[in-house]
Amino acid sequence: MTTLDHKIDFAVIFTVTNANPNGDPLNGNRPRQNFEGYGEVSDVAIKRKIRNRLQDMGEAIFVQSDDRANDGFKSLNDRAESVPELAKIKKDKKGNADTFALVAAQTWYDVRAFGQVFAFKGDSLSVGVRGPVSIHPAISIEPINITSTQITKSVNSVTGDKKGSDTMGMKHRVDRGIYKFVGSINTQLAEKTGFTNEDAQKLKEALLSLFENDASSARPEGSLEVKKVIWWEHNSKLGQYSSAKVHHSITVTVDGDEPVVDVAGLEGLKADVLEGR
Repeated sequence: MTTLDHKIDFAVIFTVTNANPNGDPLNGNRPRQNFEGYGEVSDVAIKRKIRNRLQDMGEAIFVQSDDRANDGFKSLNDRAESVPELAKIKKDKKGNADTFALVAAQTWYDVRAFGQVFAFKGDSLSVGVRGPVSIHPAISIEPINITSTQITKSVNSVTGDKKGSDTMGMKHRVDRGIYKFVGSINTQLAEKTGFTNEDAQKLKEALLSLFENDASSARPEGSLEVKKVIWWEHNSKLGQYSSAKVHHSITVTVDGDEPVVDVAGLEGLKADVLEGR
């Protein structure tokens, strides 16, 4: 496999219908919203979904959700120490951080893509890996409308002498929203982690089906849908244009409830506009 030898930029347009795409725990788990009323989905939440999709595709993932862990390990430390070479370096006060970073990146897709900090209690070695894939938060195209519904629980959690009173709660949803996020893959950092052209194609596949197998009470099946993935592959390591210029070449408007995506042409740089799956 060949290390990525050209810069890549990408953008994803997706819709939200009667769902909470990313609750804010500091605001009663209401959908994230900025001060101007536009909806937000954090970059951390997006990376979590990408990791989940790649895990479904059979890739080895270091930062696994506890409810999706498929290797039996209960912590990141246990997962790291399951690799004999990493366990040996961790226990050595003079362990080589560069070797540790390289082995970790070769072992787990998300480490060589997003990077990772390896700093565990009791270890003398602390290692930081910078990944080549950067993701921006998703922002809605228009201000969103949030509907809040009061819900009740009418069953006892534990056995008691008498039936408990109903427990009140709140559930929030975005009625309808169109969101966009952008990202880039940096070749210099790809060389350091060993991120390959094949890895880039796997990322594209994950973006096209980002919300598959992601259903929950807050996000019912089919309530989040990828509409478009725009993928630019430059012809050099540094790229013909800055990522800012490439990302700003997209204009998204709303026609009824559907997004209309216009990609301005940049000389010498082709934009592949792909339908979500």
